[in-house]
Amino acid sequence: MSLTAFYPGATRHLVAVDCIIFGFDKGQLKLLIVKRSPAPYHGAWSLMGGFVDDGESLDAAAARVLKVNTGLDSIYMDQLHCYGDVDRDTGGRVISVAYYALIRISEHLPQLSPDYDAHWLTLQEIPDLIFDHGKMITDALMRLRDKAHFHPIGFELLPEKFSLPQLRNLYEEIYQRPLDKRNFRKKILSMDVLEKLDEKDKSTSKKGANLYRFDKKKYKELTERGMVFEI
Repeated sequence: MSLTAFYPGATRHLVAVDCIIFGFDKGQLKLLIVKRSPAPYHGAWSLMGGFVDDGESLDAAAARVLKVNTGLDSIYMDQLHCYGDVDRDTGGRVISVAYYALIRISEHLPQLSPDYDAHWLTLQEIPDLIFDHGKMITDALMRLRDKAHFHPIGFELLPEKFSLPQLRNLYEEIYQRPLDKRNFRKKILSMDVLEKLDEKDKSTSKKGANLYRFDKKKYKELTERGMVFEI
């Protein structure tokens, strides 16, 4: 029996998911945006998104959109907010649930779908987007900053092996402000969640910078004992 049989006269709306996809590449925080193919606003800049299929959960729909457009799955993704202004979509009454995702660009180098004109752009390069997608990005940045302050999600954007300057650079990009070099180093090492490797990054100097790896097991053990992650 259809749902309308139980709720006669109820208004039906379209439900969509939109994905704010963050990446970190060459010292810059970037966003993946596309040229929209369907009407309205064919050819305009947009976030990646799609409608929720029958029998599909919101999380599954967001994961599908991400997989179809980037070829990636099993990456960090979290629900952001529901956007339901009556006139938010000029094509019809559409309620959108936004998700933000974090991708390691340098490791995955995703093979983007040829059906989309997709581009990684820095925060400063983002053009005007359709509908309320600009607000979604602003909200996602605020959530990313809040989350990164007390949770180690920043490591989802870095390669497995990284230097402390790379890590500091990432957080400077997330917060969009400079961080004190000595204080940052002291703070992150004091938490004892990084494994120092017998390797160095010599891309910026002959001496090189020590490489580290985030120790997820150690982090879990320490948080269970009351340690608070804070950057």
